[in-house]
Amino acid sequence: MDSERLVELLEQVRRQKITVAQAVARLHHLPFEDLGFAKVDHHRALRQGFPEVILGQGKEAGDIAAIVRAMRRRELNILITRLDREKIAQLRKLHTGLKFHRAARAATWVRKPVKIIGKGTVLVVSAGTSDIPVAEEAVLTATMMGNRVEKLFDVGVAGIHRLLQNRPRLVDAAVLIVAAGMEGALPSVVAGLIDKPVIAVPTSVGYGASFHGISALLGMLNSCAAGVTVVNIDNGFGAGFAASLINRV
Repeated sequence: MDSERLVELLEQVRRQKITVAQAVARLHHLPFEDLGFAKVDHHRALRQGFPEVILGQGKEAGDIAAIVRAMRRRELNILITRLDREKIAQLRKLHTGLKFHRAARAATWVRKPVKIIGKGTVLVVSAGTSDIPVAEEAVLTATMMGNRVEKLFDVGVAGIHRLLQNRPRLVDAAVLIVAAGMEGALPSVVAGLIDKPVIAVPTSVGYGASFHGISALLGMLNSCAAGVTVVNIDNGFGAGFAASLINRV
C-alpha cells in the first residue's frame, strides 16, 4: 500500500463504489503481514515512498518466493537484491514475471510503471570494471525509486583523464554515487570538481592490504573533499536509496 493506492481506496469509499467493510478488508494486512518466518512490511511504501526491499543474501529461495507472493498480492513493485546464480535459477522455477538483472545481482517485479519523481539526474560512477556489480545495484535501486539515472564506468584515478573528459556529465548531475575499491580515492576527486552531493561506496575490490574494502572505506571517511557521504562496503542499494531521497528534495 502506497499513498497513491490509499487515495484511490478512499475515493472509492467516498463515491460508494465499495463499502467501508471492503476497504477495511483491503487494509487488513497493514502495517505488516506475518508469514511465520518473516513479517512483511506492507506499510513501508506509505511511510517511506518505496516498498520493503528483499535482501536475497542469507535467505532460502523458497522463503524469498513466499515474501514475493505476499507483496504481489498487495500489488507492490518488488526489488530483490544480492541474488547469486543458484537462487536466480531456483526463483525462475518458483515465480513467473520476475525480471533478473544479472549485472546488479538482483531481480524486480513491476506491477505499475515507475514514475519519475526525482528532480534531477543521478549519475553512478565506478572507478573500475570490477566495481560495476555494486554500481549496477545502485543504478537499479535509484531507477526503481523513480529517478533518471546515468552511468559512467571505468574512470578511476589510475587514468584520471577518463574522468576529466566527462566533467560536463559530472556537473550536470543532481546527485552522484561513486563506487571504488583499492584505495578508494575517486569520490574525493569527483567531489573536488563539483558542487553536488557525492555518495561514496567503498567496494571489496583490491589486493591483500585492501582488507576486503576496509582500506577504501577508511580512505573515503577521511576524504579531504567537502560534501562526501559514505555508505557501507559494497552497499550499492543504500547509496541508490540515499541518492533517491536527496533527489526528491
